[in-house]
Formats: sequence, C-alpha cells, structure tokens
Amino acid sequence: MKAMILCAGRGTRLLDHARDLPKPMLDVGGVPLLQHIIGHLAKHGFRDLIVNLHYLGDHIVNHFGNGSRLGVRITYSFEQELLGTAGALKKVESLLRDGPFLVQYGDILSDHDFTAMAESHAQSGAEATLLLHQRAKSNSFVTMDSERRVTRFLERPAVTPAPGREPHWVFSGACVLEPSVLGEIPSGRPSDLPAEVFQGLVARGVVRGFPLTGFRCAVDSPERLSQARQAVQERPWTPLTRA
Repeated sequence: MKAMILCAGRGTRLLDHARDLPKPMLDVGGVPLLQHIIGHLAKHGFRDLIVNLHYLGDHIVNHFGNGSRLGVRITYSFEQELLGTAGALKKVESLLRDGPFLVQYGDILSDHDFTAMAESHAQSGAEATLLLHQRAKSNSFVTMDSERRVTRFLERPAVTPAPGREPHWVFSGACVLEPSVLGEIPSGRPSDLPAEVFQGLVARGVVRGFPLTGFRCAVDSPERLSQARQAVQERPWTPLTRA
C-alpha cells in the first residue's frame, strides 16, 4: 500500500522554529520530524511514498533524496501554489489509482498501529477510514456508531457541539482511502479533505473510524514541538537514521 505524506504547509504558528526550514524538517530527537514519520510508516510496510512540497521543499529533497538510503522510495509532488489536503491528492491521482492508500499529515508524530488500521479498512468495505482520538476541543468533531461507522463529521463548526454521554472524537490527521475518493475531489482548484470531502462521504455512509492506539502529537506550535521532543526521549522510538 502506498502512503502520501502532506508536507507542503508553512508552519506559521511555529514562529522562528520554521522560519528557515519546512515544518517536517524540524529537529526532533536528533533527526527531522519527517524521518520519524517515514521510519514508522516503513515499519508498517509503507515503503512507496509520495511527499508533496511547497515551502522550502528543497530542504526535504536534499536530505531524503529518493529515499533509497532509508529503504523506501519517495516520489515528490511540487506545488507552485498550495493545493490543500485534498487538492494535493488530486494532483497525483494517477499514482494513487492502483489500490487503497494511506494519507498522513507531515506534522503528526505518532506510533499508531497503521497495520491494524489498514487491515480494518480492508475488512470493513469502507471508502475511507479515519484515524480518530478523543479530545474536548478541536477543529473537527466526529460521531461513530457501535460499528465504528462515522455518522457525523463537522469541520470548524460555528458552535462547538455540547459533549454528550460519549467524549468527542476528532480527526487525527491520518486516513486510509480508496481510489474512488479521488473522484470526490474537485479539479483545478485547492480543496480540503475535512471541509470538502469527508462530509459528503459520511452522508453516503462509507466512512469508518479507527481509534488511535498509542501516542500522537500534532507539531503545530512551539509547545507541541517541545512535547514531541520529550516524547522521543521517553518512548522507544526507532527512526531510520541512515539519511
């Protein structure tokens, strides 16, 4: 199964940390954040990777090359303008048509069990399986039924839903998608998975949720960067370190 890592964002909330580097190249435990991501994906059998680039993307290409030193194959997709999380997939649609694929945001440090998630996706018959975790406040709010079918997906709602008996589930920045989802993405303009694609799929009843296993940190602020650095000191991370 292929995996696409979304690395085109600017990391504006990281202030001086990402002024001269793309966010995925920030140092986390002596290696770039992206190296942890690639290493973990490779551990779970994802060795055919696509990485989209925009802001200071040459730093990523110069460090990782074609990925051979890490035992993976990396194809780069350069975006002259930011295409969004869905538009990035549409641009490389021809590379993703041969089967289900995983998408992970390039600022997510996690030791989640992607093998189990991919197997669950294959068994469920879903068109999209979303990695979810529980959090009181987030940009997204997700409801699942007893069979893990996603019945509601709200992205940046004007009013935060009041918590019910169950804690809020929120999107964790990773998903497994079928090629059919690519047909839901508009052509010729930037577009976003949570805001423009997921909700339509949920309405058709073809989305499943998969609860997060283990650790997850979105490195989107100086405080979260510190948390990520602390995590790699405390957990048995095994990033590929040959690059």
